[in-house]
Amino acid sequence: MNDRTIVYSTYYNPIEANIIKARLEDSGFSCFLADENVATLNPLYNQAIGGVKLIVFERDVEAINALLAEDHSETVSQHRDEVTDMEEDLNRVACINCGSKNVGYGMATDQKYSLWATILAFLTFTTPIQANKCYHCCDCGYEFKEPLVNEVE
Repeated sequence: MNDRTIVYSTYYNPIEANIIKARLEDSGFSCFLADENVATLNPLYNQAIGGVKLIVFERDVEAINALLAEDHSETVSQHRDEVTDMEEDLNRVACINCGSKNVGYGMATDQKYSLWATILAFLTFTTPIQANKCYHCCDCGYEFKEPLVNEVE
């Protein structure tokens, strides 16, 4: 039996490497990570050492390729469905001021922090910890909390 090990892939993010390693171990493959501790303790050395290396047995490479390709395609299709749903939700929102559908949702720019967050930050000499979120019209610049929802036909 072939007991040679090879570097299957390298990762510059130790968390991503651990996720792939856990997926392989759950599927019954033997593998380990090299240079993980160096990359975790001092991320600046990560590029110098070539990243975190996932090491597997040479005999398992084809099965691992099939497993990771299969799992990745399902994840990508689920992500695409979620993005499409979010885009449809944003397309239903219209600006209250001008009626434009060029609207985004994110951190407020006018009233970024609530009164209580500002007072607490002032008393503790820190920055406010919670920012307000709202809808923002990219055409007229108006910010609003409750959207005007247009039903899509």
